[in-house]
Order: sequence, then structure tokens, then C-alpha cells
Amino acid sequence: MDIKDIQNLIKFVSKAEVSEVKYKTKDFEITIKTPLGGNEVTYMQQPPVYHTGAQQISAPQPQAAAPATPNAAEEPVADESKLVTIKSPMIGTFYRKPSPDKDVFVNVGDEVSVGKVVCVIEAMKLFNQIESEVSGKIVKILVDDTTPVEYDQPLFLVDPS
Repeated sequence: MDIKDIQNLIKFVSKAEVSEVKYKTKDFEITIKTPLGGNEVTYMQQPPVYHTGAQQISAPQPQAAAPATPNAAEEPVADESKLVTIKSPMIGTFYRKPSPDKDVFVNVGDEVSVGKVVCVIEAMKLFNQIESEVSGKIVKILVDDTTPVEYDQPLFLVDPS
């Protein structure tokens, strides 16, 4: 069972609103448990509220620079149709470096090829290397280092030409 199958199973369990699912084959066994008790759910909801508050505090700073952003964004819009997006295959924390004392995997303007590691996403204390699915030149990095990312969130824009 690969990571995409596990992610799909987790999505299914969360949508089904069950408390526990066990999946077992000859070579593989997984148990997914979800909190359904009132207290556990309340504790799970509190961190996003604090996290959202922190985002609101930092949000006005980019809004102050917003007038410059649309002008800059209008120019590459015509080119964006040919750009390929590298998306996050999982939920976790995005890291541009393999470790704090190392250099970043890729910068804007760097050439990437299929299979080249472009970042790391930490999920449940596991560091997963994310490889490029396309060859080309990194045009834009869409996520800041050490920030949380969602499943299928765009991470990089690549010009395949």
C-alpha cells in the first residue's frame, strides 16, 4: 500500500465519521482511529482557532503590499497557462532544506528534472522527500519555509520549456 492509498483511506475514514477502522492484508496492517468524544473534539478544534488568529495578525502585512502584487501578477498570467504546478502529496510541514544547517533543495531559476528532490514535508515525525514530476525551471516558490501545507496545495511553479 503506497502513501496515496493511505491518504485516500484516511479521507474515507474522516468522511465516514467512524471511530476506528482496521485494514489488514498478508503484508500490511493499518489501524486508523478518530476522536468522536466531545472533549477530544473540543481540544482538536482549539489549535486551528489559535493558528487562524496568528494568520490574521500576519495577513495585514501582505495586504499593505497588495497594490504591487496585482501588477506583478498580471504580467506572468499569460505565461501561467504553460507553467506546471508541483503540488503537495500530503498534509504536513513544508521545508526547503534537508536540515537547518544545509542549503535549500531548489531556488527560483534552478533547473529541475523528473525525480529531483525539491523539498521535504514532515508528517507525523516522518520527513518525506518530494520529487519533481516535471523537468524545467523553477519560476516561483509558492510556500514559505517551515509552514504547514495541505494535501494538493501548490508548492512550486515550473516552466517546462
